[in-house]
Amino acid sequence: MNTTSASLAEGAPSSAATATPQAAGRSAVPSRRTVDAPTRVFHGLLALCFAGAYATSDSERWRLVHVTLGYTMVGLLGFRVVWGLLGPRPARFTTWWRKLQALPQALRQVRQGVWPATLLQNLAMALAIVAVLVAVALTTASGWITSEEFTGDWMAEVHQLAGNTLLALVVGHIGLVIVLSLLRRRNLAAPMLTGRQPGPGPDLVKRNIGWLAALLLAAVLAFWWQTWQDAPTRPAPTTTSGDSDDD
Repeated sequence: MNTTSASLAEGAPSSAATATPQAAGRSAVPSRRTVDAPTRVFHGLLALCFAGAYATSDSERWRLVHVTLGYTMVGLLGFRVVWGLLGPRPARFTTWWRKLQALPQALRQVRQGVWPATLLQNLAMALAIVAVLVAVALTTASGWITSEEFTGDWMAEVHQLAGNTLLALVVGHIGLVIVLSLLRRRNLAAPMLTGRQPGPGPDLVKRNIGWLAALLLAAVLAFWWQTWQDAPTRPAPTTTSGDSDDD
C-alpha cells in the first residue's frame, strides 16, 4: 500500500461507520412505558374470558366452561380493584377520576361554542373503561346469583341483559379506540400490547412488574386446570337388553 492510499484509508471514514449512526437513528425510535405488565395481562385475560363466556352462554354442553370463565372474570375484577388502589399511577382509579372531573369544564366550553377535542376524547375513553368494568361487575354478579339459583328465572333474564349490554360497551370501546387512533394518527391499542407509547419523555410506569403479571397468569391457568380436574365425568352409556351378549 502506498502513502496516498494509506492516508485515504486513515482519513476517510468508512461507509459502514457513516451508515451506523444513521441506521441507529432510524431504529432507535424514542418511546416511554405507559402501561405495566399486570394491567396488560389483566386486559387480555378479561377480553378472552368475556369472549369465551359470551360464546358459550347459550350452550348447556359448555355450561362448565361458561361458569368457569365467569368466575375467572370475578377474580380478575377483584385484582383490578386492588391494582387500582395500589398499582402504578396510570393504573389507579384516581387517574380516571381526575379525567372524569373535567366533565363540567368540557360541558361549559361546549356551551360557549368551544369544542375541546382532546378533553372530550379523554373523557370518552375514561367513561368507556369505567362503564365496561361496571358492566362486568353486574354481569358476573347476576351470573353467580343465577348459577346458585337464589332467585327465580327472572335473574337469568337480567344476566342475559347485562351480558348483551357488556357486549355493546365492549364493541363501543373498541370502536372508540379505532376512531381516536385515526384522529390522533397513533395506534392507541399498541401500549396495551407492548406497554410502550412512541414519543420522547420519561416513563410514566417506572417498573414493568413482569413477575406479578406472570403470577396472575399462572393463577388463572391453575384455576382452570383445577376446575377441569374437578369436573364431573359423564356417565358411560348404559346398554339395553337387546344389546346384551347373553344367548
